[in-house]
Amino acid sequence: MTYAHGMVAGKFYPPHAGHHHLIGTAAKACDRVTVVVAGSTVESIPLALRAAWLREVHPQPHVDIAPVVDDHEIDYGSEDAWTAHVAAFRSGLSSPVDAVFSSEAYGPELARRLSAEHVAVDPPRERFPVSGTAVRDDPIAHWHHLAPPVRGYLARRVVVVGAESTGTTTLARALAAHFASRGGVWASTRYVPEYGRIYTEEKLAAARRAAGSGGRELWLDDIVWTPHDFTLVAERHLALEEAAARAGSPVLICDTDAFATALWYERYLGETAPETLHQHNDRHHLWIVTDPSDVPFVQDGWRDGESIRHHMSARFREELDRRNLPHVVVTGRHEERLATAVTAVEALLDKGWSFSPPLTPRSLTPKRTDQGDSS
Repeated sequence: MTYAHGMVAGKFYPPHAGHHHLIGTAAKACDRVTVVVAGSTVESIPLALRAAWLREVHPQPHVDIAPVVDDHEIDYGSEDAWTAHVAAFRSGLSSPVDAVFSSEAYGPELARRLSAEHVAVDPPRERFPVSGTAVRDDPIAHWHHLAPPVRGYLARRVVVVGAESTGTTTLARALAAHFASRGGVWASTRYVPEYGRIYTEEKLAAARRAAGSGGRELWLDDIVWTPHDFTLVAERHLALEEAAARAGSPVLICDTDAFATALWYERYLGETAPETLHQHNDRHHLWIVTDPSDVPFVQDGWRDGESIRHHMSARFREELDRRNLPHVVVTGRHEERLATAVTAVEALLDKGWSFSPPLTPRSLTPKRTDQGDSS
């Protein structure tokens, strides 16, 4: 049967595979579908962000995502509560609906109040045994039920930073490989390379092409750096992070980030970097600083020199302390550094995820009416 206008309603806190199955089922059965994202202001994932995730996963032109604020008390046995919630749902609808798609026990009563037919979609949740509560309680256990944008939001991002030739790249790669070797959900653990190095190579190559073959070959000291260069590096590195986080495991390992780029801005331009370069610090959860001690300096032709290693290492620590960003300093041989880093990441993961609790129903029993439902 094809319906003219179907509705799906929920908190989507956060969206998961069961939600997507519900919306997909409605989309196949209706000429139009309105997905009412009824979020409360007490919830910690912004309503607009949940709506954006759903629009990305369900881009069909006949599926409309309608976020509405619903702070009303949840009490399925209260007439006043029902009236308030239905009014909130109606505010997201551009026209009446003739079908309500739901996996919830309250679905039939909601459909009746909207003068619509109720379409039950896998009420026992056998196809996708997951719920928003289960995801909030243990995102790792339900990682496979989450769409890429939700994974990108929830992934714990660990950044390895340090002065030149202090083993940052070696450690970042080893750390990602360590977690990937655990298999299961961790097998897709990603490593994000330092984009600044890539950009430097591209910038030098471009300068050499522009100079032509008549004269000495240009090298690093001939490159002119501008604030715009550092902004580009930070933005493009973040884009690589986003792509990796969406496709990866619950932890993402990054070789440097915008925080590090800001300190290299200071080093090469001789002035404090704008705060805009630090605006993504809240996307990262742990910084691992590679100390220069016990690591011999290796000049690969792309580095400033050994003389600034200790100065830059000190600046990383100072700035992390000043901004009160969680970090750990690793020293010793590579094996010791890796062990310290693994312990720090495990401690981060053991803390779990923090979600503000949603509004709690006062009555779990849907209101019963003499009329029954219209399904």
